Amino acid sequence: MEEKIDKEMVFDEEAVESSSLKGQPESRRRLSWYYAPSFLLLWLALFFAIVIPLFNRLPERITIAEEPVKLGEFVAERAERQLIDFERIGPKVVGSQANEVETVAFLLDEVEKIRKELRNDLYELEVDVQLPTGGFLLGSMLNMYQGVQNVIVKLSARNSQRDSYLLINSHFDSKPGSPGSGDDGTMVVVMLEVLRQMATSETPFENGIIFLFNGAEENALQGAHGFITQHKWAPNCKALINLESGGSGGRDLLFQSSPNTPWLMKYYRQYAKHPFATTLAEETWQAGIIPSDTDFRIFRDYGNVPGLDIAQANNGYVYHTAFDTFKVIPGRSIQNTGNNILALARAYANASELYKTEETDNSHAVFFDFLGLFFVYYTESTGIILNCCIGVFSLILVGCSLWRMSRQSKEVTLSQILIWFLIILGLHVLGALLCICLPLLMAVLFDAGDRSLTYFTSNWLVFGLYVFPAIIGLVLPLTLYFTLKPNDKLSHAYLIQMSLHAHFLFLALLIFILTAVGIRSQYLCLISLIFYGGALLINLLSTLHDRGYYWSVIVILLQILPFCYFCYLFYMVLVVFFPITGRNGIGSNPDLIIALLCGCCTYFALGFVAQFINVFRWPKLILLGLGVVTFIFCMIAVSEVGFPYRPETNVMRVTFMQTNRIFYDYDGTVSHSDSGYYFIYQDRRGLTPLEDSGVNLTGLISMEPDCDKYVMCGAPCFYFCGGRRNAGWLPRDVANPGEITLDLLEKTILDTGDTIRFEFKLAGPPHMNIFIQPVGVAEVTDWSFENKILDDPDTYKPPYFIFFSYGKDDSPLKFYVELTKSDGDFSVPIMELGVVGHFVSYDYKRDEGTEQFLADLPNYVHAMEWPSIFKGYIF
Repeated sequence: MEEKIDKEMVFDEEAVESSSLKGQPESRRRLSWYYAPSFLLLWLALFFAIVIPLFNRLPERITIAEEPVKLGEFVAERAERQLIDFERIGPKVVGSQANEVETVAFLLDEVEKIRKELRNDLYELEVDVQLPTGGFLLGSMLNMYQGVQNVIVKLSARNSQRDSYLLINSHFDSKPGSPGSGDDGTMVVVMLEVLRQMATSETPFENGIIFLFNGAEENALQGAHGFITQHKWAPNCKALINLESGGSGGRDLLFQSSPNTPWLMKYYRQYAKHPFATTLAEETWQAGIIPSDTDFRIFRDYGNVPGLDIAQANNGYVYHTAFDTFKVIPGRSIQNTGNNILALARAYANASELYKTEETDNSHAVFFDFLGLFFVYYTESTGIILNCCIGVFSLILVGCSLWRMSRQSKEVTLSQILIWFLIILGLHVLGALLCICLPLLMAVLFDAGDRSLTYFTSNWLVFGLYVFPAIIGLVLPLTLYFTLKPNDKLSHAYLIQMSLHAHFLFLALLIFILTAVGIRSQYLCLISLIFYGGALLINLLSTLHDRGYYWSVIVILLQILPFCYFCYLFYMVLVVFFPITGRNGIGSNPDLIIALLCGCCTYFALGFVAQFINVFRWPKLILLGLGVVTFIFCMIAVSEVGFPYRPETNVMRVTFMQTNRIFYDYDGTVSHSDSGYYFIYQDRRGLTPLEDSGVNLTGLISMEPDCDKYVMCGAPCFYFCGGRRNAGWLPRDVANPGEITLDLLEKTILDTGDTIRFEFKLAGPPHMNIFIQPVGVAEVTDWSFENKILDDPDTYKPPYFIFFSYGKDDSPLKFYVELTKSDGDFSVPIMELGVVGHFVSYDYKRDEGTEQFLADLPNYVHAMEWPSIFKGYIF
C-alpha cells in the first residue's frame, strides 16, 4: 500500500511539473486526500441543517384564546378537542355500535353546535344522513354494501344562484383495532373546523360546499360510492378535495390531481398556505406501487369529479394500528392542514371555473413545491417545450466547453477531446448503473441472510447500507480510469469537468426519453440541467472554465439548491416508504425498494458533487474509506440495532383470523371440519420473530395444499385474497361468537334444459364473503350481481369473489346464480360455493384461547385480528 501511494504522489508531482513547463499554473494541483471527509461531511451537514428543518416546518398552533385577534383563521385547539372525543369512541368498524351509532351521533352533535353559530342571514346549512345500498367492481372483486352511513352537510350562501358545489370528503370509519385518530379522524375534525369557519364568515361565497363524512372507506371505498352514485346532491359536485391519512401528523401532501383541469392546480399554487406536493408522488401512486387506495378513485371513476387528493403521510408506522392516537398527532400538524384546506375551500367556493367546467384544457400538470418555500406548476405541454429547449441548450453548452478545451490545449485536437469524452461518458453510464446496482446487491445479500428490514426503526442505517455504496458505484469507474490510465496531454481540471459534463449529457438524453414516453417526473432532470447548465454558462462567459479548478467554485455553489431539493424530495418518499415496507407482504424483498430509492437519490443529489472526489489525491483511498464505513454499518445492522421492531412506535404487524371451517359434501354431509388461526404475513420476516420470541406456533403450516382441495384455498380472506397461497394455518381450538347461514331457497332447471338456477339467502355478521367456483364444464352465465365479470371471461376468471358488508340494515342478502352445462346433466356436482363470516368489531368477544395467545405476543407486536367462519358447499 505504501509503495502504491508513493507512486501516485510521484505522478502528481510530475503532472504539476509538466503543467508548469506548459505554462499552466500550479493552482491546478489536486487537494490532499484528508480534505475529502470534510467535503463529504459538508453535504451531510446541509442535509441536516437545511433539508430536515424545512421538511418538518409547521406553523404555530392557534388556540381558542387567540381566536378573537385571529378572526377567520383555522383554530387547531378546537379541532384537537374534537379529536379527543372522536378517539374516545374507539375503533369504528362498519356495522359496529361505535361506527353506526356513536360516531354518527358525535358528528351530528358537532354539526348542530356549528348551526348555533351559523350566520343565518348569509347561509343555509342542510344535514342528511344517507344509508346507501349498492355495489361495484373493484379489481377482480365485486364490492357490495347495504345500509352503510354517510353524514352529509351542505353549506350554501342564501343569495347565490349557482348550483355547483365543491365536495370535501373524509371518512370516519377505521380499521379493526385502531381508533383511527390519524386515519382519518384528523381530517374529520379539520373538516368540522373548516365548516365552522365558513359558516361564520362575514363574506359569502359563490358556490355551495358539500362536506361528506363517509362511513365506509375502510370497507373498500363503499361510502364514497354510495354518495356519488346515489345522493341527490352528487350530480352538482364539480370539484373535490379528498382528505386522507397515510400516517399520523406531518404536513399534508398533495399526491394526486385530476388531468384536464389545470385551474385546480393554479388555485393550489395561489392559495395553499403551506404547499407540499410533487408529480413524483402522483405518478408513483397511480402506478400502483403503494399498496393502498383512496376515495379519490371513486369520485373520479363514478362521478367524473376532478379534484385534489391530499393526505398526511408522516409516521406511517402507527397507520392502521392501535397506536394511531391523539398523542402522536402534533397540534401544529392539524394547524398546517387546517390552514391549507380552509384557504382552498374559500378559493374554490368562489371559483368561476366551478360552474364553467367547459373552460378546461386537455393536459396533465407538472407540479412540485421547492423545499416548502414556493410552489411550481406548469402544464404538461409547457413542460415538453421546456424540456426540449433546455435539453438542446445543454448539448450546445457541452459542445462549447469541449471546443474551448481543444482551443486552450494546443497539443490536443477536438477529435481527441471527443474520443476522451466518449470514454468518460461510457464510464459514467457504467457508474450510473453501479450507483443503482450496488445498493440493490446489498439489499439482496441482507435478504439472503434473513436480515431484511434492518432500517425499519433505525432509518439512519440507509446511509451506510445503501447511500455510501451508491456513491462508490457512481465514482469508481472514472476513479479507476483517471488513476490507472492518466492523461498527460490534458489537464486534470479539464478531465474532472468532462466527468461532470458526462453526467450533464446523460441527464439531457434522459430528459428526452422520459418526455417522449410521457413521464412527468422528468422535471427532476430539468432541475439538474438548469443549475449545472447555469454554472457552466457562467464559467464559459467568465473564463473561469479555463483557469484550473476555479470553475468548481461556481459549480459547487449552484449545486447546493438542487442537492437540497433532491434530498428533500427523496426523504419525503422514504418517509412514506419506510413504514410501508413493514406491511408489504412476505412475497417480495422490501429492501429492494429502499435501496432503489437511495440509489436514485444519490444519483440526482450527488451526481455532480460526487465526481469531485477525484479532485483530491488518492481518490481510491477515499472510496476505500467509504467501503470501510459501509462494512461498519453492516455490522451494526446485523446486531440488535438492526432488529426492525420497537414497542408502540415501530410495531410488527400480525394479522390473523380465529377460524372455524366446515366443508359439506354434495349430499349435505360434513366432509371435513377444523379450526385454527389463519395468518396473513404482513412483512418479509413472516412470523420468524415470533418464533424467536418463544410464541407457541407449533403446527404452523402453509395454506398452499388446501388450494387444491377447497374453493379459494378454504381461506377466510377479507377483501384482499391475493396472498392466500402464501398464508399460514395454525391449528387451534376456536369458539365462534356468532353464526353465518346459507339457505338454498330454490333450485330450478330452466326451460332451455342446459341451465340451472340456484337461489340463496345469506345471513351473518356485517362482513361476509361469497366465493363461487363452477365445476367441470359448467359455466356461470348469469347471477344477481354485477354482470361485467361474466361479460369479460378473458379478464375475470373463477373463483369469483363477492365481498358484502352492511351498516344499519342487517337484512339477509338474497341472490341467485345460473350455471350452464352443455350436456344438461345436473345430477352431479356443478358448483362449489364458499361463504365467510367475519366478526370484526369488538362487539364480538374473543375466546379465552385467543385472549391468551394475544397476551403471549411480544410488546412490539400489533395484532389485527377477529373471529371468522368459513363454510364450503358443493351443489
